[in-house]
Amino acid sequence: MRVAVSIPNDLFERTERLRRREKLSRSAVVAAALKEFVARHGRDEVTEAMNRVCETVNSEPDGFVRSASRRVLERSEW
Repeated sequence: MRVAVSIPNDLFERTERLRRREKLSRSAVVAAALKEFVARHGRDEVTEAMNRVCETVNSEPDGFVRSASRRVLERSEW
């Protein structure tokens, strides 16, 4: 897909130097930048999905976990 975007001159110049040094096309640089941006910001979607799962899981206290936690805390120096 073709897309036209406007970016500040200094960012364009820095990008041009980088892409020439790395021997990449502008399209490759922009695609890599967008992929990284989406991956970084997509975490919110993952967190929301995990929260939905946690809401459906039994939240009753687990006796084993409570007992094991107590033993660990008793052996820990405060």
